[in-house]
Amino acid sequence: MNRNLANIAARLSLRAPQRESLEILARVVEIATPSKDVDLAGALAAVRSHYASVQEFEREFLSLCFHLATGVGKTRLMGAFIAWLYAERVSRHFFVLAPNLTIYEKLHTDFTQGTPKYVFQGLAEFTTTPPVIVTGDNYESGIGVRDEARRQMTLSLEPGDGQAVHINVFNIAKINSEVRGGKQPRIKRLAEYIGESYFEYLAGLPDLVLLMDESHRYRADAGIRAINELKPILGLELTATPFTERAGRPVPFKNVVYSYPLGRAIDDGFVKIPAVATRQNFDARQAEATVERIKLEDGVRLHEELKTELAVYAAQTGRPLVKPFIMVIARDTAHARALHETIASAGFFGGQYAGKVVEIHSQQGTEEKEENVRRLLDVERADEPTEIVIHVDMLKEGWDVTNLFTIVPLRAANARTLIEQSIGRGLRLPYGRRTGDNKLDRLTIVAHDRFQEIVDEANKPDSVVKLLIVELDPGGPPPPAKPVLVPPVYLSPTGTTPGTGAAVPKEQQAVLDALQDAIAKQAQLGTSADLLKPDVQAKVLEQVKAALPVQYALPMEPHDIKTTIAEVTKSYIARTIDIPRITVVATGEVTIGYRPFDLDLHSAQHQPVDEAIFVQHLGSPVADILAVATSESVEKRLEDYLVRELIAFDDIDYDAHSELLYKLAGDVVANLRRRLANDDEVANVLLYYAATYAELVHAQLEQHRVEHGATYVAKVTQGFTPVRSALLTLPQGESPRDFRVPLTSRSEIPRMLFGGFAKCVYPLQKFQSDPERRFAVVLESGSNKSVLKWVKPAPGSFQIELKRGATYNPDFVVETDDARWICEVKDHALLEDVEVLDKARAAITWCERASEHTKTTDGKLWRYMLVPDNVIADSITFAWLAKQYERSTNGIQ
Repeated sequence: MNRNLANIAARLSLRAPQRESLEILARVVEIATPSKDVDLAGALAAVRSHYASVQEFEREFLSLCFHLATGVGKTRLMGAFIAWLYAERVSRHFFVLAPNLTIYEKLHTDFTQGTPKYVFQGLAEFTTTPPVIVTGDNYESGIGVRDEARRQMTLSLEPGDGQAVHINVFNIAKINSEVRGGKQPRIKRLAEYIGESYFEYLAGLPDLVLLMDESHRYRADAGIRAINELKPILGLELTATPFTERAGRPVPFKNVVYSYPLGRAIDDGFVKIPAVATRQNFDARQAEATVERIKLEDGVRLHEELKTELAVYAAQTGRPLVKPFIMVIARDTAHARALHETIASAGFFGGQYAGKVVEIHSQQGTEEKEENVRRLLDVERADEPTEIVIHVDMLKEGWDVTNLFTIVPLRAANARTLIEQSIGRGLRLPYGRRTGDNKLDRLTIVAHDRFQEIVDEANKPDSVVKLLIVELDPGGPPPPAKPVLVPPVYLSPTGTTPGTGAAVPKEQQAVLDALQDAIAKQAQLGTSADLLKPDVQAKVLEQVKAALPVQYALPMEPHDIKTTIAEVTKSYIARTIDIPRITVVATGEVTIGYRPFDLDLHSAQHQPVDEAIFVQHLGSPVADILAVATSESVEKRLEDYLVRELIAFDDIDYDAHSELLYKLAGDVVANLRRRLANDDEVANVLLYYAATYAELVHAQLEQHRVEHGATYVAKVTQGFTPVRSALLTLPQGESPRDFRVPLTSRSEIPRMLFGGFAKCVYPLQKFQSDPERRFAVVLESGSNKSVLKWVKPAPGSFQIELKRGATYNPDFVVETDDARWICEVKDHALLEDVEVLDKARAAITWCERASEHTKTTDGKLWRYMLVPDNVIADSITFAWLAKQYERSTNGIQ
C-alpha cells in the first residue's frame, strides 16, 4: 500500500468510497503518468484496461469523473486528491472550478486554514505550510505569481518540496458571464501586477491539475471551453449527477472511473433515510390553497416533534443539541413572498415563526440577499433563530448543512425530480453517522398530494434510492453466504480447516461436543485452570458419558475417554482467555432524589393535531404513523396527561416524587398555555404528544438524579466464560483469506473470513474494518513475544453495561504474560466522541472489578486500551501501544 495514501486516508478519516476513489487515482497515475505531452490514446487504453467504464476522456487532456452521492463528502475527497498528488510530487498547482457563487464561497472557506471545515485538518505539512489560496477576487494582485517567484529563487521546481500548495478557486458562472458575445474572460486579459495574463501563467505551469466540482452544471458552457485551454496535466471531475440534460434526456458522462450512487450511500448508512409523509386517508382533490396550507402545517408539526426528539437525544447521550429546520420549495418569487407572509403571520400557529423564516431567491436586493445568505451559512448553529427556509431554485447544490430534516415541496414537478432535487440538500447526518433512531435519521418530504406517485417512483428499479439493487452486481443478485462452523483452536483437529467438513470420527466428535457442554457447566469455578482438579475431571467425565447419544454410549474405552478429556481440558486452558462473568448489585437501602433544576422546554413547540400523519420510507417497506394520540381517555386535569406517562418509567417512584412530577407537569402546561389559544388546544397537544413530553422531562430528570446510600458490589457469577464453536458466514465461492494480506476493496472486509493465526483462540475470525485486521497483524507479530493469545469476543462474552440498558462488546481481548487487556480499535477522529468515552468508562470499571477477582486467583490484572486506527502499523509493538493508549478512570473525564 502506498504509504502516502495510507497516511492521508487515515489523517483525513476518509470513508470507504473516498478511500477507494483515492486508490483509483493512485493507480491511474501509476499506469498513465500525467503530463502536458501525454499520449492520450495510450493513456486511455491503459486506464480502460483497469476501469472499463471509462469510454473516453471527453477532453484534450487526461480527465476522469468520480461519481459520489451527495452527502458522502466530495470536498474532503478533493482535499485528499490534492494532498496525495502533492505528497507524491505529481503537482503543486491546482485549479478548482465551482459552478456558482455559493459553492465558490464554500470551497474558498473549506480550503482556508482555521475554518471549521478545513479539508486538510490533521495533515502536518498543511498545518505548518498552509496552502496559498488564489481566487477570482484576489488573483490580479499577483499573489500566486509572487509566491512562485520567491520559490524559484530558493528551491527547485519539484512539487512536494516543502513549499506551499497553490489552490486556485474560481467561479465558472462568473467566467461564463464574461465570455458572452465571444469576449475573452477577465482572467485571460493582461494584469498590471503580473506582466502577463494570469491565464497564460497558469497554462505555462508544467504540473497544473484541474478539479471540477459538480461538473455536470457547466460541462457544455463556453466558460469551460475557455478553461480547457489551460491544458492541465490531469482533470478530476466530482459530481453526484454524472450526466447532462440534452433535449430533455440524460446524456451519461463517458469518463466515469468510479461510481458510488445514492442507493449505496443510504444502504451503507452514510446519509439520512429519505421518506415521504402524508395524512392517512388524505383527499388530494381539495383546493390547491387548502392542500398547500395543510402541507405547511403538517411540515411544522413534524418539525416540532423532531425538535423535541433531538433535545431528548442530546440530553440522554451528552451530544451537542441539533436545531432542525424546514425547507419550503416555492413555485416562483411571488409565491415565496406570499408564503413568507403567511408563515410569519399571527394566523399561522399564533405568529410563533415570525422572525424565524428566511426567504431566498434571485429577485432579492443585494443587501437583503447578503443578510439571508449569512443566516443560511449560520443555520446549523443551535442559537441561530432560523427554522424555516423558503427558496425557489437557488439551493439545489453546494449548500452543505446537516440539520435539514423536513422538506415541503410546493411547486409542480414530476416525482423523479421531486425526489432527486428535494432530498439532495438534506441527506447529510448531523453527527456524521446514524443514531439508530429512525426519527432522527430520516429526511421527510411532506407531499400529501403526490404521496403515491413518489412512492411508486422510488420503487422503480432505476430509482435514485434503488440504484443499489441495480448496480451492485449487474449479472444478478449476489450469491447467498454459506455458514461456516468454526470450533475454537482447542477443539480443532490438527491439519483440518474449519467449515470444510474435514473427516473427524463420529465417536470422537460426539465426545468433543459433549465435552464443550460439560466445560460450560463448570464456568462457576474461579478459573479455567480449576478444570484440572481431580474432582472436577471426574464430574466432567460423568457428564460427558451421560450426554453421549445412545448409538455412541461407549464409543471408546472409559480410560480413553478420560485421557481425551484431560488432554482437551489442558488444551482449553492453554488456548482460551478467562473472561469472568460479573454482575454489579447495589447493597443497603438506596434512595433516589433529584437536584433542583428549571425545566428546559425551548425545543418543545408542538402544535394541535387534526389527523395522524403517515410516513413511508422511500425504497423500503418501513412506515411510521406520527402524532397518534397516546390514549383515548380524557383527563380532568391537564397535568395528568403528562404525569400518567411519567410514572410509566420504571425508575420513577410516584409516591416519593409526586410533588415534583406535578410541578414539572405544571411547568409544561404553563408553557403550552403561553403559546396556544386555549385549554382545548393544550389538551389536544398533550393528548397526542404526552409521551414525547414525558421523554423530554425524564431525560432532564436523569441529568439531575442523585442516589443516596448506594453501595455497589461486584459479584463474580462465573470465573470464566465458556468458549464454544462459532457459526460464521462466508460468501459462496470464497475461501478464508490470509489475515496478513490486505483486501483491495476494504468494504468487502466484514463479509470475509480470515485465517493463518498462531495466537488466536479461533482458527478463523471476522473483522469489521481494515484497522482491526492490521491490529491482528500486530498481535501475531514475532516481535510481540509478550502476547500469548487473543480473540475477538463473541456477543455475550461480556456483561459490560452502558446507559439505557445497552451492553458493550469490545473489539479484542488480549492476554499477555503479565495482564489481560480489553482493546478497542477506533477511528482516530472519534476518540473523544461521547459514545466512545461512555464505553471506555464502562470497560475500565469492568476491568477494575475483574481485577479484584483475579487478585485472588492467578494475579493477572485486567486493563483497557483505546487504540486510534491511524497509529496501527506492522512495525509497532503491543507494549508500545499499551504504554501510549492505556486508559484509566483518571484518563476518561
